[in-house]
Amino acid sequence: MSRVAKLPVVIPSGVEVTINNGEIAIKGSAGNLSVAENPLVTITQEAGVLKFAPADESREANALAGTLRQLVNNSVVGLTKGFEKKLTLIGVGYKAAVNGRKLNLSVGFSHPVDFDLPEGVTAATPTPTEILLKGADKQVLGQFAAVVRAVRPPEPYKGKGIRYADERVIIKETKKK
Repeated sequence: MSRVAKLPVVIPSGVEVTINNGEIAIKGSAGNLSVAENPLVTITQEAGVLKFAPADESREANALAGTLRQLVNNSVVGLTKGFEKKLTLIGVGYKAAVNGRKLNLSVGFSHPVDFDLPEGVTAATPTPTEILLKGADKQVLGQFAAVVRAVRPPEPYKGKGIRYADERVIIKETKKK
């Protein structure tokens, strides 16, 4: 059995989990999330704890049990604590601003780049060169952060671009004559 699937998901107070119609619905103070159920995984709910086990002995069922457990756990953690991603803009004149539900980037192009924030994601700019993204759905938050970073990924010679706050960019040495 998967090592991840062996760990139960503890449901904190204020979070409701219902399993029906091939879907696991998680309801919390920060909103609602749902995860699609898989027939290869057996889910048992008892006394505020969810347990996951493979329905048969196949390798695929074993892998899906751990995956489904982690997706449900991420939803529970997202609805209680939330997730955040921090992006840093490095470069002369690079700046970001949030206007309502839009993220506006000036990153060296002849035009500003605007993004509509996805549902459930909030953005803040503590300084013009930092973007702080917060949300309950880890997948949506990570995907949006990756899309923003892809506008101007860090280049390897000067390190200019948009990067995650904890990302290390290895600077290459320039060509010598």
